[in-house]
Formats: sequence, structure tokens, C-alpha cells
Amino acid sequence: MEKPKIKFRSLIELFAFLPADQALLLDVLRQIAIDTLNGYGKEKLSYNVPFFYGNRSILLIYPAAVPRGGLKSGVMFAFWFGNRLKDEAHYLEHGTNKQIYYRIYQSAEEINVKALQKLIREAVELDKTFKKNNR
Repeated sequence: MEKPKIKFRSLIELFAFLPADQALLLDVLRQIAIDTLNGYGKEKLSYNVPFFYGNRSILLIYPAAVPRGGLKSGVMFAFWFGNRLKDEAHYLEHGTNKQIYYRIYQSAEEINVKALQKLIREAVELDKTFKKNNR
């Protein structure tokens, strides 16, 4: 029997669905993203997870508990055009995906806020070079 498909209509539904540890991590990572983006772009739920975009996709935050993410545990913070970021500190991983670079966190203590903020700011500058996609 096929599992029912999950479709969150709001962040409240997403947070209610998540285990406490992933909800906390998602909350911390979202706040870092929102604070660092400082009003640039917009947030929406896409693929059932928080997704931030400006002219194009910038970043997404994917908890392991959300189906189809391929994660076994933790919360992934991913940059849609991570392959175009300098990432001089080699903070991000890229696995088999040639475009999306990411970091998977198991706890809030693992987050290097300064490194993440630097990458978010770099992603915003990259996004500003793109022509706006018509949605």
C-alpha cells in the first residue's frame, strides 16, 4: 500500500510534523537565513520545505523527516547555485549533485554562523546577477 503524500500548507503544519530536534534546527537555520537575507527575496514552502528565492532560487532548508529529501537524519541547509559560490573555507559539501551544495546539521551547536552568513551574503550577490525568472 502506498504512503499518503504529504503536502504542508504552512510552516505551522511543517513544524508540527517534525520531530523536536529537527524543528529546533529548522527554526535556528531559518532565523539565520532570514536575518542574513535582511529583506532580500522571499520565502515560500516548496517541496514541503522552506525555500528562499530572489531573481532565482537561493537556498532551501530540508529536514530529514520530510519525505523525498534522501536524508537519514538532521537538517540540510542547501544553496541552489552552490557550485557558483567561492566557498573558500570549503564549508559546503556537494555529493552527487553538480549544482546544489549543502551542509547537513545534526545539532544547533554544529552551526558556524559566521561561515553560513558569509555564504548567504555571497549567494545574494550571485542572485542579483541573474535576470528575474517569471513565475
